[in-house]
Amino acid sequence: MHSGAMNPINIDTYLLAALQEDITSEDITTNAIMPQQKRAEVQLICKQDGVLAGIDVYSRVFRLLDAASEFESNYKDGDILVRGTLVGVLRADVCAILSGERTALNYLQRMSGIASMTKQYTDELAGTKTKLLDTRKTTPNMRLFEKYAVKVGGGVNHRYNLSDGILIKDNHIDAAGSIRKAVEAAREYAPFVRKIEVEAETLEMVKEALIAKADIIMLDNMDTATIRKAVILIDGQAAVECSGNVTKDRLKELAEAGVDYISCGALTHSAPIIDFSMKHLHILD
Repeated sequence: MHSGAMNPINIDTYLLAALQEDITSEDITTNAIMPQQKRAEVQLICKQDGVLAGIDVYSRVFRLLDAASEFESNYKDGDILVRGTLVGVLRADVCAILSGERTALNYLQRMSGIASMTKQYTDELAGTKTKLLDTRKTTPNMRLFEKYAVKVGGGVNHRYNLSDGILIKDNHIDAAGSIRKAVEAAREYAPFVRKIEVEAETLEMVKEALIAKADIIMLDNMDTATIRKAVILIDGQAAVECSGNVTKDRLKELAEAGVDYISCGALTHSAPIIDFSMKHLHILD
C-alpha cells in the first residue's frame, strides 16, 4: 500500500454516492440475467503503460457491494505498469462484479492517469530543489482521490481546501484594498501557526508582499525572465511558488529560475486516463 493510502472511513461516502449515481434503483441487466447469487472470478488488466494509483479504491467498491469479495493484487500504488499487465484477480458475487465494474474502473483509470502525468512532470524536475504542487482545480467530489494520485505520482499536495491554508489571491487583494491590508487582516485573524501566501502578478506586487512579510509569494502568470528577477528580489525572504501557464516543456527552465515550488492545475484537470479492463469472467460455483 502506498504511503498515505486512504482510510475507508474517509472514502466510503464518496464511493457509495458514485454507486448510487449508477444504480438509482437496480441494475436491470444484471438482475435479469443473474437472478441467483453465484461467486465469480474476473481479471483486472491494464491496457496502457502508466503508473498504478487507486487499487485500494477499486477493490473497496466491490467490498461495499459484497462484504465477502476478495481482490488479489499483483501490484501496489506507485508501481509502473505496461500494456497487457495482469494487475490482479477479483473474486466476488457475480452481481457485485457486474454492477460495480464501471464505477471501480472509473476511479482506477482516473487516478492512474493523474499519477502517470504527475510522474512524467516530476521526472522533468529530477536533480533540482523544486517541488511540483497540485491545485484546487479538481473534479467536484473527487479531490480526495485526485490529490492522493498526485502524491502517488511523486508530486506534493498544495492546500487541500479553503480551510487548510491562507492564500491571498487577486480578488482578495481587491476586496481588502491592498496586499498590505490583506496580509495584516489575515495575520490578525489566523492562528500564528498558519503561513500566509500571497499571489503576485507583477514585480511591484512582489515588493509589496515582501514589505507585508508574506511567508510564501506565488508568482502568477509571469514569463521566465520576470520570474528570475522576482527570485533575486525575494532573495530568500519568502518561499517562492510559480503558477500559471505551466507546461511540461517549461518545468526545467522554471526550476532553473530558482523557484521552490511549481503549481500545476493540469495535473488534476487535464490528465488523460490510463485504460483498464475487467476480462475473462467465469463462475466459480
